[in-house]
This record gives sequence, structure tokens and C-alpha cells, in this order.
Amino acid sequence: MKVDLQERVALVTGAAGGIGREIALTLAENGAVVAVNDLRKRAMARKVANAFGGNLRGRSIAVLGVTFKPNTDDMRDAPSIPLITALQDMGAEVRVFDPVGMEQARKIFENVTFCENAYDCARGCHALVIVTEWEQFRALDLKEMASIMVCPVIVDLRNIYSPEEVMRNGFHYCGVGRPKSLAY
Repeated sequence: MKVDLQERVALVTGAAGGIGREIALTLAENGAVVAVNDLRKRAMARKVANAFGGNLRGRSIAVLGVTFKPNTDDMRDAPSIPLITALQDMGAEVRVFDPVGMEQARKIFENVTFCENAYDCARGCHALVIVTEWEQFRALDLKEMASIMVCPVIVDLRNIYSPEEVMRNGFHYCGVGRPKSLAY
């Protein structure tokens, strides 16, 4: 007997004791949630591309943080995986640095440049993308970072910096859920 989505929602809602339709719908959709999450992660690459009018071909992008979360080398479900794949699909050259996850990253990523530190990663790049909120990334010398990049653009996917601080140090800034503040 095949049960359609609405019937599954009704069953889960009843079993959930009134937790709510949205939660029940999410539970009932199983794989759809994973698919939506992957789409959201790839949408991060479009945020980077939008900083350059949609064109990343021939641009060098520095990605800081490749692990699922700070203070681990765990790469399972890391947002960096679909992000880097999408950046490459858009024609970008990708450079990466993670304080702990480089060994695991080498097992996953192809055709990326693995860097020794955040500054090495940013050197000569068109954009710096912060993916994992490592404490070390909060303490970067932003003036130095801006001076070693081709285009001082930060796409801060974790909102670890205030837009004012970043722009005061010579960067164009793009965060998540904040007003559009750059176009290159």
C-alpha cells in the first residue's frame, strides 16, 4: 500500500503529538531535506559568483575552512564540498586552507591548491570565502589580507566579521542575510 505525502504528514503529525505541521512535513519528506540542504550549499557558490557579476571563469578563490565545523577534521557533510565543486564548475581556480582538516581535504578534493596558512591561501586571489568559523579566522590581519589579494573581496558565509570592520580595512564585503553590500 503506497501512502502519499499528505497521508505521511498526517501520520507523523499524529504520532508527533502536535509538534507542528512543518516539523512533521520535514520528517515525512526524508530525502527532500538532504536535497534542499545540498542546494543551499551550492547556492553559496552563486553568492561568490554574484560578487563578480556572475562570472568566476579564470578567477582564483581562497576558501578558508573546509571541515564540517571548527576544532575537528570531520569532513562529513561539510558545506565546503558542494561549494568547492560548484566554484570549480563555474570555472574558478580554488585554493584552500583549514587549520586541522587539510589531510582529510586532500582525500576529497581534486584540482585545488592546498595552502600552508590563511595568508598563503589568499595571496593573489580574487575573493576570500570564509566557510568554517575557526577562531584563527576571526583574528586575521585584514589590512594585510587586502594587500596581498588581487581583488579584496570577502564572502563571509559565517558572518564572523562586521561589514564595517571589513570595509574599513579595504575589503568589499558580502555576508549571509545582510543587505547586499558589494558588486564587482
